[in-house]
Amino acid sequence: MIRFVNRDGLAIVTLDRPGKANSLTAGMLADLVAAFDRIAAAGDVRAVVLTGAGKVFSAGADLDEAKAGLATSPEWERLSGRIGALPCLTIAALNGTLAGGAFGMALACDLRIAVPEARFFYPVMRLGFLPQPSDPLRLAGLVGPARARMILMAGQRIGAPEALAWGLIDRIAEPGDLMDAARALAADALGAAPGHVAAIKAMI
Repeated sequence: MIRFVNRDGLAIVTLDRPGKANSLTAGMLADLVAAFDRIAAAGDVRAVVLTGAGKVFSAGADLDEAKAGLATSPEWERLSGRIGALPCLTIAALNGTLAGGAFGMALACDLRIAVPEARFFYPVMRLGFLPQPSDPLRLAGLVGPARARMILMAGQRIGAPEALAWGLIDRIAEPGDLMDAARALAADALGAAPGHVAAIKAMI
C-alpha cells in the first residue's frame, strides 16, 4: 500500500490505498519510515515527491486502528522527523484532501503543491487528541500562530485557494498536471550534485 520508486536521483513515494482514502495503518507508517530511511541511505537522491493515489491524499489514521491507539502512536512523529531530516528537496504533491495525522508528512516537506479541490483540516480538538509534537511549530512557521489556531483549535477546513493565500501550500496545479508540476520544481535539484542540494537546504 506504499509504492516507492527511486530513479535518476528522484524518489517518488505514493500512498496507495485509494479505496480507503489513503488512510494509514500501522503497517503503512512503518513502510513509509522504511522508504525514507532507504532514501537517506541511498546518498544519490536529490529530490523526493510524496503523493497519493486516487482523489484524496490521506484521511489520516485508519479509523479502526485509530480507535485501537494508532492516533496517538509516536510513529507519526518518527515519520515526519525522517522527512524533515532529509538533505534533499522534498515536495508534497497533494492529489486531494489532507487530514489529521497525515498533516505531519506534508508539513515536514520543503514544498507543498495541491489540486484545486484539496481541503485541509486537522480535527484534534474535536477528537480529543494532541497533534504530533512538531506539527504546531511547523504549521505556525508557515501560516502564523493565529491561522495555526484556526486549524488546530477552531477546527476550520481550509480550501486550496485559502491555503495558498495563507502559505500552507506553495502552488495549485490541476490533477492531470500535479506530478509534472512537482517534477518541474525538482528539476534544478536533479541537475545538481547531492552535496550541493544538501548545502543549500542547510543554509535555508
